[in-house]
Amino acid sequence: MNRICHLFGIRYPIIQGGMVWCSGWRLASAVSNAGGLGLLGAGSMHPETLREHIRKCKQATDQPFGVNVPLMYPEIESIMKIIVEEEVPIVFTSAGNPKTWTEYLHNAGIKVAHVVSSTRFASKCEEAGVDAIVAEGFEAGGHNGREETTTFCLIPAVKRMCTAPLIAAGGIMTGEGILAAMTLGADGVQMGTRFALTEESSAHFTFKDRCLRLNEGDTVLTLKQLSPTRLIKNDFYKQVEEAERKGASADELRELLGKGRAKKGIFEGDIFEGELEIGQGASMIHRLQSVNEVMKELVEDYNAALRRTQETCAL
Repeated sequence: MNRICHLFGIRYPIIQGGMVWCSGWRLASAVSNAGGLGLLGAGSMHPETLREHIRKCKQATDQPFGVNVPLMYPEIESIMKIIVEEEVPIVFTSAGNPKTWTEYLHNAGIKVAHVVSSTRFASKCEEAGVDAIVAEGFEAGGHNGREETTTFCLIPAVKRMCTAPLIAAGGIMTGEGILAAMTLGADGVQMGTRFALTEESSAHFTFKDRCLRLNEGDTVLTLKQLSPTRLIKNDFYKQVEEAERKGASADELRELLGKGRAKKGIFEGDIFEGELEIGQGASMIHRLQSVNEVMKELVEDYNAALRRTQETCAL
């Protein structure tokens, strides 16, 4: 049996990324009900808001689901306490040291996966005893690794040095992409952008509509002095580009970014002044679908690609 399916108790080794302002209970429960693993995005939720979403998710699905927690979250202790109190079975952590919370979560019977962008951090995950590693290439949207390593280079590198179940992320949008990732050594995939652009995503329709009209090259990794972030090129991005061209300091860029910029863009739909976080793969998607439609398409396309490979690609 597939290691990721066995670990999380799911039908398909497909995890929906826990994205800020996109991943509420409607999206997470829909993915879990369709056979994948839905994740709530705690990074854009106050602690009690997260509790509400956990409880609504439990009412909407009897399948496993989890919570994604950026470890740089300012109210991390409250978030982790709520996760334990509400008996969430799975936690994906990111943006921090996996040793900090893995033992605490394990002691509560919670399975832990951690997101990394390099083999160095993957090794730290193994030392911390995480249950699975998410290796994310820099094609991914939002906050990203400084190494700018692509998914196709990162997955085999992590596979060579780690024994934990491996989840590929970054630029995976199709069944063919899932097959490619698993051929390189992944046990499963995490997909953010594909699920951000579904009917159940809590992102604003205007944001989704803008993403569905992107071409390749319309996103860029920027804000590297703060935290590398993949954004759509819009008016806000042009302000960042101009500031960086003039040699702006990290403090000046932080002031330009301000607070709530991602919420303004993704959740409120300001596609001009908002921070529009999305992955490169958005340029491959041009219509809004339900989660059920997406999952069905992914599985069918994966199986079709597998048959084609078996029939035509022997060397």
